[in-house]
Amino acid sequence: MRGDTNADVATQVAVVREAERLGYSVVWAAEAYGSDAVTVLTWLAAHTSRIDVGSAVLQIPARTPAMTAMTAATLDALSGGRFRLGLGVSGPQVSEGWHGVRFAKPLARTREYVDIVKLALDRKMVRYAGETYELPLPDGPGKPLHLMLHPVREHIPIYLAAIGPKNVELAGEIADGWQPVFFSPAHAEPHLEHVRAGRARAGLGLEGIDLSPTVPLVVGPDVATCADPVRPYAALYVGGMGSRQQNFYNDLAVRMGFADAAKEVQDLYLGRDHDAAAAAVPLEFVDGTSLLGPVERIADRMQEFAAAGVTTLTVSPYASTLEETIATLRAAAEALDKSGVGE
Repeated sequence: MRGDTNADVATQVAVVREAERLGYSVVWAAEAYGSDAVTVLTWLAAHTSRIDVGSAVLQIPARTPAMTAMTAATLDALSGGRFRLGLGVSGPQVSEGWHGVRFAKPLARTREYVDIVKLALDRKMVRYAGETYELPLPDGPGKPLHLMLHPVREHIPIYLAAIGPKNVELAGEIADGWQPVFFSPAHAEPHLEHVRAGRARAGLGLEGIDLSPTVPLVVGPDVATCADPVRPYAALYVGGMGSRQQNFYNDLAVRMGFADAAKEVQDLYLGRDHDAAAAAVPLEFVDGTSLLGPVERIADRMQEFAAAGVTTLTVSPYASTLEETIATLRAAAEALDKSGVGE
């Protein structure tokens, strides 16, 4: 389940406690340039006892890799071994505009960042010489150090949020999990080819990685009506997340076969006609990347996601009240039972 960091604290805790009662495996928190994920996850971990807490994602430009390792080890200890570390490079607007970090060599930066995090979590002496990171800094007083804290687990799972083909391949090679967005079972195979290529480079098989897409969830009798609250989210990402020259989500929609619609949505969104941009998002795109409709249809769709290789299906409930959110979570749990997935 994906938490809503804009919800009030009491609502967040109530929703996550209900998810834990229903048997959900993990709750994720995101960060952009509002609330940070770590504080939210620490609070949720303190109010739960079994459900995992995960970042989806911690922004790579926001923290040094050593700081991320310290944070992961600390949160894993405080939660009793329930933390999952999701990482992502963010985008150029946030990286350069908010964090003041150049959005340069994202592939190399991600690989080296994960290398250093793993070194630190393994409590090895951190010495590293890469394209984007060098530790200790040369010609200065710095010296190699190792993590003072002893992690409670031998291994904290690392996930990567990746969109482009090379990033997806990198996730397959160096991560324990891949966190895709706008994942559609009908369009999954090209992405899985890149995951397999990365796994093969590491001498591993596809079965060893957790494929964990986030999918909007709206329960109701009519699919088209259920799609309406998801359209603004899709329009924001496909149309407005980034620039006309560089929008990874728009590129993804193009690769999925929605080139004309992606251009129209972007033109409308950047022209500040957000309502028209949302209306222009094809129903096929929203439905293909979401769980929409009555419980029985959602159960069928869960089977499709599982058949496409998904191992952890992260649902993001679209509801306006606490009661509606809890009812949506219960409906998804019912749909999972009906689907037979995981039995």
